[in-house]
Amino acid sequence: MSVEENINYTRIAAAIEYIKTNFKDQPSLDSIANKIHLSPFHFQRLFTDWAGTSPKKFLQYISIEHAKKLLKENNATIFETAHETGLSGTSRLHDLFVNIEGMTPAEYKNGGKNLTINYSYTQSPFGNIIIASTQKGVCYMAFYDNETQALSELKAKFNTAIFDNKTDLLQQNALSIFDNSQNRLPEIKLHLKGTDFQLKVWEALLKIPTGQLSTYGAVATAIEKPTASRAIGTAIGSNPVAFLIPCHRVIQSTGNIGGYMWGNTRKTAIIGWESAKSDLENTAL
Repeated sequence: MSVEENINYTRIAAAIEYIKTNFKDQPSLDSIANKIHLSPFHFQRLFTDWAGTSPKKFLQYISIEHAKKLLKENNATIFETAHETGLSGTSRLHDLFVNIEGMTPAEYKNGGKNLTINYSYTQSPFGNIIIASTQKGVCYMAFYDNETQALSELKAKFNTAIFDNKTDLLQQNALSIFDNSQNRLPEIKLHLKGTDFQLKVWEALLKIPTGQLSTYGAVATAIEKPTASRAIGTAIGSNPVAFLIPCHRVIQSTGNIGGYMWGNTRKTAIIGWESAKSDLENTAL
């Protein structure tokens, strides 16, 4: 991950936002490129390098029709297959390599008292990231635009912890998710501050495969709380670990993207990027 990659994402995000806003006009490659001040050739190459597919194909991945198709295909089986092993490519599920440990009641109640939390800043394909970890695992990861504000928000979640600006192996393992296909990832450990209900919801999100989508209602059914869709939405919205716990894979039953703590354009970009990667890996199998 590099500063250049972060700049490229900013350009791609602007292109995605323009496409979404002007979808009914089916903007041409030239008009999109002109909007972000690049030549059509440079834009096409940049977009393909970033997304692994053409702007036209990417538009299909982020359309409501594509989302509805995924929801229809996965509604009955997405959670039933969560514990299958021996899968390859993008069928490999998050819960095979991400391990969640909840903080103790004392750690939860006391805002991280007696915890030392390492934190660092880095870039990802979807913008700047702040990541933090205890000695047990990653406790926080978020996209940010302002570094000072990002650190303040982290400290507010653990207001009595000791903070050290330091990168560690736990963080490095977690960030490898942006560089590797899922079947080559190291074990990623999370140490999360959440209620029993929140932890159960976050664990359910880990069972949604890359390149697939689910709904709030389906998650509610999966954790045997079929009437708790609203509470599910609140728990998903309080996810403390961006991307690793894939709350971006939960959308409205209508196929609309819905809300996202780190911005709807970023959510759209991630969904399209994962769909493109999934198709590429499945084609290679």
